[in-house]
Amino acid sequence: MFDGFTDERVDVGEVELRVRHAGHGPAVLLVHGHPRTGSTWHRVAPGLVDRGFAVVCPDMRGYGQSGKARILPDHSQQSKRAVAADMVRLMHTLGHATFAAVGHDRGCCVALRLALDHPDAVSRLVVIDGVPISEALARCDATFARNWYHWFFFAQPDKPERAIGADPDAWYGDKARPDRMGVDNHREFRQAIHDPATVRAMLEDYRAGLGVDRAHEEADRRAGRTVRCPTLLLWSTRDDLADLYGDPLAVWRSWADDLRGHPIESGHHVAEENPDDLTAALCHFLA
Repeated sequence: MFDGFTDERVDVGEVELRVRHAGHGPAVLLVHGHPRTGSTWHRVAPGLVDRGFAVVCPDMRGYGQSGKARILPDHSQQSKRAVAADMVRLMHTLGHATFAAVGHDRGCCVALRLALDHPDAVSRLVVIDGVPISEALARCDATFARNWYHWFFFAQPDKPERAIGADPDAWYGDKARPDRMGVDNHREFRQAIHDPATVRAMLEDYRAGLGVDRAHEEADRRAGRTVRCPTLLLWSTRDDLADLYGDPLAVWRSWADDLRGHPIESGHHVAEENPDDLTAALCHFLA
């Protein structure tokens, strides 16, 4: 994976981030989701480099091989605000004062927070397979609770760690196959889910989501803050964003001043399942 990329650890203050980066030109930050690492982009990142972008693929704090912050009572050490601040420091350290932020799944919420908290740094925003956390919770019904029960289970103390730790492959691995993900990406994924510290940090992501992250988004709404840069929403046809919300663009219109979007034929892990169409969509928007 990532042939020609630099693979290093970068100190961003509270933690060190494992990051792969390569290329020259406009900078693009790719932020993965749960329970993946930065390696989920291994079929997309080289194509963006070939098309003239400087591409940065970190493991978020807590995830993969990045550092784990000390757990706080309100779980704010894993808040999207804290992760976004890491990303800005990382990009500045790598020489990118401005950049496009692309986020998938939980990374989508980080990318949104980047654009809201650091509007002078984020030139374009791409959100994939997600809506703001506060919007999902405001619309929560029996269908969401059944299909996305893990949001609420993961927020409980201790028991999720015990359940996942008993058999991480059974919990996370039913659809995670080397032939679909790529052998090296699958190996990195398994290493992450078998690390108890990583599992706990990933759960802290969800604990922050139901508390401080929701509060931060609701404060944005009260203050009238929106995403100022051009924004692209992409959603996978074989995921359930449209099933849950009808037109996903309608959920995002009040958050982004300049919004466009369309579906991509794929299951949820689009960077692994349909990297060609995703790369093409990103290049068209970011050009």
